[in-house]
Amino acid sequence: MSLLDTRAAEHLCFNEPLIFEISGGGRQGFALPAIDVPERPLAEMVPGGRLRETLEGFPEVSEVQVMRHYTRLSTWNYNIEAGMYPLGSCTMKYNPRVNEQMARLKGFATAHPLQEEEVSQGCLEVIDELQKALLVITGLQAVTLHPVAGAHGELTAILMICAYHQSNGSARKVMLVPDSAHGTNPASAAYAGYEVVTLRSNERGCVDLQELDRLMTDMVAGVMLTIPNTLGIFEENIREVSRLVHDRGGLIYMDGANMNALVGLVRPGEMGVDALHLNLHKTFSTPHGGGGPGGGAVAVSKTLQPFLPVPVLERSAEADGRLAWREDMPQSIGRIRAFQGNFGVIVRALSYILSCGAPGMREIAEAAIVHANYLRKRLEGTFHLPFAAPHMHEVVLSDRNQASCGVNNIDIAKRLIDFGFHPPTVSFPLIVPGALMIEPTESENREELDQFVQAMLEIDAECRQKPEVLKSAPHRTRRSRFDEATAARKPELRWAP
Repeated sequence: MSLLDTRAAEHLCFNEPLIFEISGGGRQGFALPAIDVPERPLAEMVPGGRLRETLEGFPEVSEVQVMRHYTRLSTWNYNIEAGMYPLGSCTMKYNPRVNEQMARLKGFATAHPLQEEEVSQGCLEVIDELQKALLVITGLQAVTLHPVAGAHGELTAILMICAYHQSNGSARKVMLVPDSAHGTNPASAAYAGYEVVTLRSNERGCVDLQELDRLMTDMVAGVMLTIPNTLGIFEENIREVSRLVHDRGGLIYMDGANMNALVGLVRPGEMGVDALHLNLHKTFSTPHGGGGPGGGAVAVSKTLQPFLPVPVLERSAEADGRLAWREDMPQSIGRIRAFQGNFGVIVRALSYILSCGAPGMREIAEAAIVHANYLRKRLEGTFHLPFAAPHMHEVVLSDRNQASCGVNNIDIAKRLIDFGFHPPTVSFPLIVPGALMIEPTESENREELDQFVQAMLEIDAECRQKPEVLKSAPHRTRRSRFDEATAARKPELRWAP
């Protein structure tokens, strides 16, 4: 019996219209009590020209209609409670519910960033404790929790590197970015004003040292390394890379989005890393997606500490040991956002670290590595393995073996949906044509991994027997395959009656 028949069975399926389409004149989803204070005209409370006279087309629905509408829509979504997300480099893992409970404690959930420090000491202690934990984990000397996303953390780190060179009177204008780096790295460097030069990988998927030696001139501010890189491979020559870059006046930035492969095993500060961003919402637990919430903490060496964004958190030397925000840092890059990070993410991250402890942190990396290599061993041969170097938290395969049947990586990913799995990342990294980037994360069990393997093997068999099934997949979803190119170029973002 096929896995398709046992895992992704047919079930009750509602077709749900848009909420505008179920609207009926005069329906209300709520009722407010009568006003017990003198009523003022809206025109007195809303600045001139900003008050709509009418709101044409606004949906009018009852409470039960709203509830059923969004509940039905929610059943259209795949979720981590339903099954595995093998999204390479995205670490879409199960997040323990105790972290959610901590974030919902009243003292945390109702705190406001503008309330006085005197009544915020508990919240500030959480920030301080997380900063200390991240310094132990990374082996670096200072940290900021202000950035609220991975790319935001990247930009913050690169701005600090820029400020460092400017303080030394250096006019370095180039940033080296390996072809195996995360896609946001060159964008962050360009946004900070650098010319981006691609650093080629060698046959093992690591930085080509001869190419680095050639490109590392006195105009290069630094190198942006993703470790492990987007191929899931550890930068085996990291000490040589760091030494060469530092000897020529540059700095090392590390994209730590894949830190769940290293936490408890490797401390980037001991490898020569000067600045490192961490995705709190990936490595340290927060359900993420849809643009947030996120946390892009940045840890730095002593060299870059003076350039941290303000405010920085400091503890008073007085007997009370109170925590307070400090603004007077003359070399700081300034504020990078209005307030001090996404606090709910910070609470979850600290809860995750404390509940796991030091042994648990190490087990996270060990499990992530074992799971990825288990999938590699089960699937290599059936699917092409472009780089044979040891993998860490994720493995990158390609569709080369299936291409002769007229099937590509998109077809394979779409067919996986029919088997009850979220597809892996496809067509990235760009240095692997037809890439299938698979990250099982540390939270999956062997039964789930075996079912994923079985689905991939059945899909490979279908490629050779009935490739047309893959070309038109998915078949068991509420909507068939979309024209993704048209959707991207000509999106329809507004409903019209």
